Amino acid sequence: MTDREFKSIIDELWLAFASSGISNPISVIEQMTYLIFFKMFEESDNLEQKRAKRAGKEFESFFKGREELKWSNFKQLAPDTMLKIYRDKVFPLLGSINSAFNEATCIITKPSLLDTAVQTIDGMDFSDGSDSKGNIYEYMINKVSIAGLNGQFRTPRHIIDMMVNIIDPTPDDSICDPACGTSGFLCRANWYILSKYTSEDVKEISPILGDKLSDADRKNLDLNTFYGREFDITMYRIGLMNLILHNIRPYNIKHQDSLSKDHQEEDKFSVILANPPFKGNLDTNDIDPHLTSIVKTTKTELLFMAKFLKMLQIGGRAAVIVPDGVLFGTSNAHKAIRTKLLDENQLEAVISMPSGVFKPYAGVSTAVLVFTKGGQTQKTWFYDMQNDGFTLNDNRTPIEENDIPDIITSYKNRHNEDNTDRKAKHFFVDVDDIRQNGYDLSINKYKEVEYEEVQYEAPSKILADIKALESEVQVFLNELEGML
Repeated sequence: MTDREFKSIIDELWLAFASSGISNPISVIEQMTYLIFFKMFEESDNLEQKRAKRAGKEFESFFKGREELKWSNFKQLAPDTMLKIYRDKVFPLLGSINSAFNEATCIITKPSLLDTAVQTIDGMDFSDGSDSKGNIYEYMINKVSIAGLNGQFRTPRHIIDMMVNIIDPTPDDSICDPACGTSGFLCRANWYILSKYTSEDVKEISPILGDKLSDADRKNLDLNTFYGREFDITMYRIGLMNLILHNIRPYNIKHQDSLSKDHQEEDKFSVILANPPFKGNLDTNDIDPHLTSIVKTTKTELLFMAKFLKMLQIGGRAAVIVPDGVLFGTSNAHKAIRTKLLDENQLEAVISMPSGVFKPYAGVSTAVLVFTKGGQTQKTWFYDMQNDGFTLNDNRTPIEENDIPDIITSYKNRHNEDNTDRKAKHFFVDVDDIRQNGYDLSINKYKEVEYEEVQYEAPSKILADIKALESEVQVFLNELEGML
């Protein structure tokens, strides 16, 4: 089945949910997630049984004594019976399989909808070992066209890929997203690493085979590479499923509030990739005091910046998205976090993005900050992104104009190129210049705009032209009068 056929099936199922009264995109994805997870568990159980048989070991199926809960049996039930068993027995089963689903709720009330969903998902093969299943799930996530609470909204894949390329992660890295949502950054970081370690002659067969990875590298990818933190339980469940469908074992993904005093993590990760919530103020009594010692504020975007610096190891690197206010805000807290970035760490780059990048979710202007923990900034590279390959309106139609390939190439070659022309799209700014401007990091503070000189005609020439025109009009009127 092709991706297009998969997407067509998802679209039809989406309409079935909407016509049954379940129209909230998050709710639809959540309910689909439960069914996909339920289906995959029998597939996993069967696979473990085959492995045990090959190894000559005893194996007891999770479904022993409850065969009616096997997907292969469940899908054959009458719709009314199916709904009753799904609601009363399957949901408790999901919780016993993974604690993330302990509080999962079935909001499907129509037997016909459940039957349609089950038969549709049954036709999808999620056991082929390719990344097609991950792509399909991302397509479902794409349908979330509204911003969530607390400033959450999905980061477009091409922006994630740009940031991952800039960071250039390896199998030896410990990569964390402290506000992981649907786990898009972790999935794309995994794709990047597998692709990087796949031989060119096999990429046509499988672009992410990872045949150049050692056994130790693969074990590290499974156990010690990907870490995520998410406080919203629904997004946490969706993120878990996204990782599973991308063949990533979600051992280190936790349901927790990264900014809370109950979840302190310091000097732990070598890479951070994130697009944290932009808005909202937190309860001062619950904020990690280690963060407020860096920046006295309740604003989430500034607290997350402090969190990134705390979580990174010395020499660790980060690429994170921030709202423009972080770049030039005049409050003491805004200035404090920028001072910290420049004077006690290495702010490598500020990539300014146009406001349409996150449409239709939001029209906020943002930038990508790239930094390394420790040391001190000498100069910072600025890039003025004007196009990201899509129109900047709500439709986001693909276009030819796209600065992202140039951003990736120019960033990696920034020390080997002439980056002194501040009229260009990218250039360096010395840290002393930034300090003299109150640690302002907005690109407009430093970019020089070249104005084209407009040549105006002399007033005497204009008057002469007017008189000549008046004469021509008078001649025309005289001729018209003679004809009459």
